[in-house]
Amino acid sequence: MEVIHTITALKMLLEPRKLAQQKIALVPTMGALHKGHVSLIKIAQQYADIVVCSIFVNPTQFTDPKDLEKYPRPLEHDIEMLQEAGCDFVFMPLVKEMYPAPEQWHIDLGNAEFLLEGEFRKGHYQGVTQIVKKLFDAVDPDLAFFGQKDFQQILMIRQMVAHFGLTLEIISCPIIREDDGLAMSSRNIHLSAEDRKNALVLNKALQYVKDHFNDYSIEELLQKAIDIINSTTGVELDYFTIANTDTLLPEYNKGAKQLIALVAAKVGETRLIDNMMLD
Repeated sequence: MEVIHTITALKMLLEPRKLAQQKIALVPTMGALHKGHVSLIKIAQQYADIVVCSIFVNPTQFTDPKDLEKYPRPLEHDIEMLQEAGCDFVFMPLVKEMYPAPEQWHIDLGNAEFLLEGEFRKGHYQGVTQIVKKLFDAVDPDLAFFGQKDFQQILMIRQMVAHFGLTLEIISCPIIREDDGLAMSSRNIHLSAEDRKNALVLNKALQYVKDHFNDYSIEELLQKAIDIINSTTGVELDYFTIANTDTLLPEYNKGAKQLIALVAAKVGETRLIDNMMLD
């Protein structure tokens, strides 16, 4: 496994692979890797000849500077995990490599940009799509792999791909959970023992909605999920919604196809998101 720090070096290494018509996969990450990231590498290996994983904590997607400051950066641990997973190349650029000069970025990501996470973290998805486009330009992958936990992010990246007419394939991969149901996240490291226990209520509420989907109306399911979460101390709910997977607009028709339940809450001082497909 090679670790590369510049776009020029990365392109030089990948060019012969492209000429040999090898399929290249990209797994973009911000580091602080866990088994969820490793699962993306493993799935990518099934689709492609070469897997590139990027580690870059992107400043333009953080709406709170404190959040950027405290984002975990255990690089040695990350490199070890990627090596064990059999990743081929790690692209680990500095900020000045990705942003050599000040730049303006704003593209039309559709109405879903302003819903849910977009409402709580204004401008977040502009920053996400800005860096993902830069990574796509650097790697020129055939496929890119993202975790379903960031469901809205995948929608926004698909919008960006359509906006620029890019030909690569975006693949969404299943959420990887701890044995007790907590969705794996780099942010879980910030949870105290009590927070960690309280955080389980997010998966509990999602699972309740999925298990009882045929028993109640959507309005009733939403109320029951909200009650479950609000009854847990130390958890402050931002939203719980049942939405259309394409638009993220609330859906109250149980006969509708492509439904997803999404939740976000602050557990102690740490904000967590999770979701579950309902069909």
